[in-house]
Amino acid sequence: SAVVAPGSDAEPLVPVCRLEDLSTERGVAALVAGSQVALFRTFDDTVFALQQRDPYSGANVMSRGIVGSRGDVPTVASPMYKQVFDLRTGACLDTQGKEPLSVRVHPVAVTDGVVFVKLAPADDSVGAGKDPR
Repeated sequence: SAVVAPGSDAEPLVPVCRLEDLSTERGVAALVAGSQVALFRTFDDTVFALQQRDPYSGANVMSRGIVGSRGDVPTVASPMYKQVFDLRTGACLDTQGKEPLSVRVHPVAVTDGVVFVKLAPADDSVGAGKDPR
């Protein structure tokens, strides 16, 4: 996932919360510029932001997923059908026989203890052409 410093791009990063407000290895939902985003803080204080919408069920539940890892890859398992997604890229790591769908990853920056998120542009390939918001 790209890390963007505040003010370095035309699209603004939106301050969402303080890093200390995020529990380690737990997800939380946030509304960023009108879109639901799932935030995850890992043990090394890295913060990841994904679309809140599960691409397989269509439910806005990703923040309720189980955080883990596969080797060195930080992951979240959807609470719906248990597909595991790479927190860095949004790629689905196990499709269980279904077409692989990814989740949109939003750039995150942490500056002076504040978590900033920038909504990534919609990608028609995410969620099989469905709007992932």
